[in-house]
Amino acid sequence: MAEFTFASPSLLYPIVLLILIFSLINQHFNFFPSSDQSLNHDNHTHISQQNPQPSLSYFGIPTQNAYKNVGRKKNPFERMQNGLARARAAIQQASRSHTYMPNKEESFVPRGSIYINPFAFHQSHIQMEKRFRVWAYKEGEQPLFHRGPMNDIYSIEGQFIDELESDKSPFAASHPDDAVAYFIPVSIVNIIRYVYRPYTDYSRKSLQNIVKDYIDLISSRYPYWNRSNGADHFFVSCHDWAPEVSAAHPTFYKHFIRVLCNANSSEGFHPVKDVSMPEIYLKRMILRPPQLSQASNNRSILAFFAGGPHGFVRELLFRYWKHKDDDIQVHEYLPQTLNYTQLMGQSKFCLCPSGYEVASPRLVESIYSACVPVIISDHYVLPFSDVLDWRQFSVHIPVEKIPEIKKILQGISMEEYLEKQKRVVQVQRHFLMNRPAKPFDLMHMVMHSVWLRRLNIRLHELQD
Repeated sequence: MAEFTFASPSLLYPIVLLILIFSLINQHFNFFPSSDQSLNHDNHTHISQQNPQPSLSYFGIPTQNAYKNVGRKKNPFERMQNGLARARAAIQQASRSHTYMPNKEESFVPRGSIYINPFAFHQSHIQMEKRFRVWAYKEGEQPLFHRGPMNDIYSIEGQFIDELESDKSPFAASHPDDAVAYFIPVSIVNIIRYVYRPYTDYSRKSLQNIVKDYIDLISSRYPYWNRSNGADHFFVSCHDWAPEVSAAHPTFYKHFIRVLCNANSSEGFHPVKDVSMPEIYLKRMILRPPQLSQASNNRSILAFFAGGPHGFVRELLFRYWKHKDDDIQVHEYLPQTLNYTQLMGQSKFCLCPSGYEVASPRLVESIYSACVPVIISDHYVLPFSDVLDWRQFSVHIPVEKIPEIKKILQGISMEEYLEKQKRVVQVQRHFLMNRPAKPFDLMHMVMHSVWLRRLNIRLHELQD
């Protein structure tokens, strides 16, 4: 057998040097961890969390920790939260820079004084179309759920339920995990219509119990309500009783988004989390009335109103102005020989007093007629007021100033009136009902209001 002999020093020294270098590299990068290192990994992690050290990745130099989550696929919740963070950043940038970043060819670009910040609104609408997906819960049976009135004064409730549950809705999420918000498809109108007949008991308890039981059901089947404490859930209703759904359980509904026509700030409406929705009156599914408007310089009536004596505001209006002035034409009910829509189209200003509740279809009707709305209410949170500057295309008269209506309106110069009337025409697109819904129309504007509230919440903060 051959005798083993050492190699010459000229070969041995480079080999030893390479071994030492490799040992140092392995100690730093940990390509081959020792058994002691593996056993103590959890302990080292715990210590580093207790005593966090500055990360070099903050200065643009990647460290070992910077690669920790590379390759890990984010779950849908994380992707959604990251998308909302990017949306907030894009909107803030648009607000500061007065620019926007389109993601498609734009057929309409919001500009002008009718908007509080047209650039932020435009970018927000772009982000909404890109990211805002809503899951409508499938539980529940008609007519109390999934179906609402499609005509008359509460028609917007049924139209919204039908739109959001339609396959054509651009907001519909294909899976609840992909949703940014969740729709409770309850019809307050139908609950009152079918549960309360005959109308012998006006207690709100049955209404409150039905909605609460439904939410208890979906929160026991899915994680979404409990994850957010209801902050990314909403319902839509125009009925006067709708705000009282949450009255029996105020803590339970603390974060819940209520989309209401009856947006009365003196009765618990919270503009930060609740949404004010326009009230519209649809006849036989006709989505908008005929256009009988006169040109702005051919309107002979200073101000016009016709309607029932509903509530103290209208009673006060009738006391001072009913059939008492040719310029301020106030009628309780019009004779059959006169056309309501035509008279609005002949008027410079259209009076929009509160009825039993603060909202009224006359606000939208005056806008359709290119008639400057005169809002007579003290606690009405106006629709889309986080986007639209109502001062630019309407007049607000406090209830106590009803005796001074003529003086106030005559004090508006012709130049100012013409500017306001021109802006009423500009804002019309945001109050038009389309089926299916179209960008910047009434339904998109309501959804944008929900989108803004959803952007303002951080789910991880609500879970603490």
